[in-house]
Amino acid sequence: MSNILQELLRASEKAACIARACRQEETLFQLLIEEKKEGEKNKKFLTDFKTLADVLVQEVIKHDIGRKFPGLEKNIAGEESNEFTNELGEKIIVRVCATEKETAKLLQRVLDNNEAASKALARAVHEDVQLSDPALDAVHINIPHDNIAMWVDPIDSTYQYIKGSSDITPNNGIFIKGLQCVTVLIGAYLIDTGLPIMGVINQPFATRDPKTLRWKGEHYWGLSYMDTNICSLQISSKVNNLDNPSSGPPPCIENRNNLYSAVTSSAEAKNILGTLSSLCEENLYFAAGAGYKCLCVVQGLVDFYVFSEDTTFKWDCCAPHAILRSLGGGILDLSKCLKNARHKSEFSEKPHLLYNMEVEGSTGADRWSNKGGLIAYRSEKHLESFMDLFIKNLALQNEQH
Repeated sequence: MSNILQELLRASEKAACIARACRQEETLFQLLIEEKKEGEKNKKFLTDFKTLADVLVQEVIKHDIGRKFPGLEKNIAGEESNEFTNELGEKIIVRVCATEKETAKLLQRVLDNNEAASKALARAVHEDVQLSDPALDAVHINIPHDNIAMWVDPIDSTYQYIKGSSDITPNNGIFIKGLQCVTVLIGAYLIDTGLPIMGVINQPFATRDPKTLRWKGEHYWGLSYMDTNICSLQISSKVNNLDNPSSGPPPCIENRNNLYSAVTSSAEAKNILGTLSSLCEENLYFAAGAGYKCLCVVQGLVDFYVFSEDTTFKWDCCAPHAILRSLGGGILDLSKCLKNARHKSEFSEKPHLLYNMEVEGSTGADRWSNKGGLIAYRSEKHLESFMDLFIKNLALQNEQH
C-alpha cells in the first residue's frame, strides 16, 4: 500500500506544478475560469467557480493513478465534473489523452484556439514529475485494491486561487486568505468501513521567493491502517532533532494560558462563534479553505478546526483526516459529538467522518456534504475536556439568544 501513497505524493506534486503553471500569466488564467452549474455549486457561495486547472488536475490524478494501478481510477471521485464550456458555448469533456500533442489539441478547443497556452498546459500534464519519500519504502502493508477508494479535491479554495493574493501577512503562522490557503487534497479510504487510511495535502503556494517571485510548495502525508501510523511530520521532526538536538520537538499542541486555540470560517453561526470566542479568546483564528484549516491542525498551529455548517464535503476532509489519524487525532461529526454528550454517551466511541456513504435525500454536491459539521483535532488529550467546555458554553450562548 505504501506504493499507492508514493504515487499519491507524485500525483499531488504534478497537480501543484499544473496549478502554478496556470497561475503564472493573468491573461491566460482568465480563460480558464468558468462558473459552476446548479448542482455542482457550494451553497455557501453566491457564485461558485471552477477553473480548467481544477478539472485538469483532477483528470491527471485519475489518469496517472490508473496507469500505475489499473482499475483503481474507477474508484476515484472528486469535486469537479470534467465538462467545460468554451466561449462558443461548445461543451467539451476534459481528459488526458494518450500523447501530449493530442492533449494540446483538446485543450485548444477549451481555450478558444490559444495554441501557445494549450501546448504549455499539455506539456505540464505529460511531464514526468518525481516526488517520493524514502520513509515509505520500509512500510509493507497489503490491502486489496478493490477495497480502496479515493476522494480528490484538485484545488481547494478555488476562490483564493482565482483572486491570487500573494501579499497577505499571517497571524501566528495562519493565513486568513491568499494563495497560501490553496491546497491539493488526495485521500484514500476503505470502501467497507468508510474510514480514511492515506492522505496527501500539497500546498502549491506555501512560500514565495522575494527575488524571483517564484512559488515553492510543501507537502504532507499520513498513513493510518490497523497498528501502523506514520506521518511526514513525524519523520521530519526526527531528522530536525538529529541535526539540531537542542531544537526540541516540532510545534505541538499546547494549552496556551489555559486557553484552547481554534480556526473556523467567518461564515460560522453566531452561537458557535460566541462559544469559540469564550474558550479561545485571542487564539481564535479565521482562514479560507477547509483543506487549509485542516492543515493548520495538522501543523499544530491550532488545537481544533470547528465548523457546524454543512458546506464542507468528503473531498475536503478525507486527506487531512487520514493524516490526523496517523498523528493520533481525527475529524469527527460535530452534531453527533454534541448529541452523544447531551445523552452522556461514552466519548470513547468517537463519531469519525465516514467517506463511503452519501447523505440520504440530498441531491447534487450536497449528497457528499459533511451534514453534521465537523471538529478536527490532533490531540486526544485535549479533545474531551474541550468538548465538555464547548457544550457548557454553547448552552449559555443559546440561552442568551
